[in-house]
Amino acid sequence: MSEQGRLFGTDGVRGLANRHPMTAEMALCLGQAIAHVFRNARGQHKRIIIGKDTRLSGYLFENALAAGIASMGVDVIQVGPMPTPGMAFLTVDMRCDAGVMISASHNPFQDNGIKFFSSDGFKLPDEVEDRIETLIGSGELSDLCVESDQIGRAKRIDDAQGRYVVFLKKTFPRDLSLDGLRIVLDCANGAAYKVGPTVLEELGAEVFAIGIEPNGRNINDGCGSLFPERAAARVRELRADLGITLDGDGDRCTLIGAQGGLIDGDALIALLARDLVAREVLRGGKVVGTVMSNLGLERALERIGVGLLRTQVGDRYVVEAMRAGGYNLGGEPSGHIIFLDENTSGDGLITALQALAIMRRSGRCLSELTADFERFPQVLVNVQVAEKKPIESLPSVTEAVRRVDAELNGRGRVLIRYSGTEPKARIMVEGDDEQRVGEIANDIADVVKRSLAGG
Repeated sequence: MSEQGRLFGTDGVRGLANRHPMTAEMALCLGQAIAHVFRNARGQHKRIIIGKDTRLSGYLFENALAAGIASMGVDVIQVGPMPTPGMAFLTVDMRCDAGVMISASHNPFQDNGIKFFSSDGFKLPDEVEDRIETLIGSGELSDLCVESDQIGRAKRIDDAQGRYVVFLKKTFPRDLSLDGLRIVLDCANGAAYKVGPTVLEELGAEVFAIGIEPNGRNINDGCGSLFPERAAARVRELRADLGITLDGDGDRCTLIGAQGGLIDGDALIALLARDLVAREVLRGGKVVGTVMSNLGLERALERIGVGLLRTQVGDRYVVEAMRAGGYNLGGEPSGHIIFLDENTSGDGLITALQALAIMRRSGRCLSELTADFERFPQVLVNVQVAEKKPIESLPSVTEAVRRVDAELNGRGRVLIRYSGTEPKARIMVEGDDEQRVGEIANDIADVVKRSLAGG
């Protein structure tokens, strides 16, 4: 299938609900395809688990997926609202052959998405996604359905959230508690609206929860990790010790210090790395980030003798590099952080619990713990393009970048990449001087415009 017509993006299938590719018909086909791909060749009975966030369209896709899976003779377990990392955990914990999460993460409620996990809890590799796309594109799925007496069963279970809560609590050190801490938690009216408050309360914290009244339309709506201002105001108002904001599917978080200031995602990764080094449990001598990780993270890691391995943008690429290199900490500036010793996916609640453990062990507040992080000014400019030609094939652009690299002389960097979903080139520049960084970004953007002029 051509890249233009490809169903799978960097994080499953995603789009506007009830419009191609996010239709009930496509969800049914995806259910059939995933069931066929993971069905045992010897005909042994299999089962696939399905979870979702709180979007209105979740019901539509949940039932369509279940119908497709059952039509292939595979049983379905439905758990209702559950964070994406919770589905990664449950797929393994319940010994399912695959897991399905219905969510568009931090996007507005009109969007939705479908992502899959293998039996080991990791997202599908490209070759499996390609096989699914081939099955759907060939039209052969209807001929692979089982006879009427072999149709799979579907059932809902009630204890899935409890299983995930117990798992999360076990990632927090047994010799510590959250007794006496006042925490503001914003669940974005999303998938963690039940498990989030429960975990923190059972560990002893006094929790002031907001964003826990989902109505199908208010997920990520002015709340959660993309809009932390409301939680920050509550932290200041209540004189809380920490604010935690999650996104709609609970795989990322933004933390807020006791004075209401936001904690930079890269500053948090640096803190977590320093803690792992101090406890001698950081594996591989490196942390995995992306090309968008701030230069300040690279410098902070250098000071503790740790390297930064950069991947392209997307948590799946971070996880792939972590698995390939044997690393156990990685993440993105957005607060999407992966502790591979704990879970196979980025987990906002695990990230928060690890930060809380550091606070408890040190007796210091998070703002103080991250105060020495120096974030380099970073400017991002988007340019509409008519064609995505290889950047290295554009002499005027490469020459402009060469001149800037010489000027920055190791105290900054330039990155030009194309958006994976839009006809845009993204120009990112970092350096010491914010004003000069902005000037450089706009200058390079002008060169890119002339080389790749769009409408």
